[in-house]
Amino acid sequence: QFHLVESGGGLVQPGGSLRLSCTASEFTLDKYAIGWFRQAPGKGREGVSCMSREGAITDYADSVKGRFTISRDNGKNTVYLQMNSLKPEDTAVYYCAASTLLGQDTCVVGRPHFYDTWGQGTQVTVSS
Repeated sequence: QFHLVESGGGLVQPGGSLRLSCTASEFTLDKYAIGWFRQAPGKGREGVSCMSREGAITDYADSVKGRFTISRDNGKNTVYLQMNSLKPEDTAVYYCAASTLLGQDTCVVGRPHFYDTWGQGTQVTVSS
């Protein structure tokens, strides 16, 4: 069993930016499709973004397109979620997840059952 660790959450004003990081110490992230999810209080887990193995394919939820960007730094074994123009409705706990089930050039936004390893989450709060 390997572990994912998210970091970079915090409190930011509307219109601000944050960059979340997802890293693992026991395995190489570019061998797995990675998804970012979020869960707001009282709501279900929502898919935000995904990236295929080695990063050829990315996708985003409509609610974050044009504002969020997923990327990899293989040298640091880290996947990032750059979040710009943040809105109060972006407030949630953000999770990264790795999939051993998705093929080489495939990623799926949402659909948590495709992802089999999860981090512990990092809180993002957007408020003035």
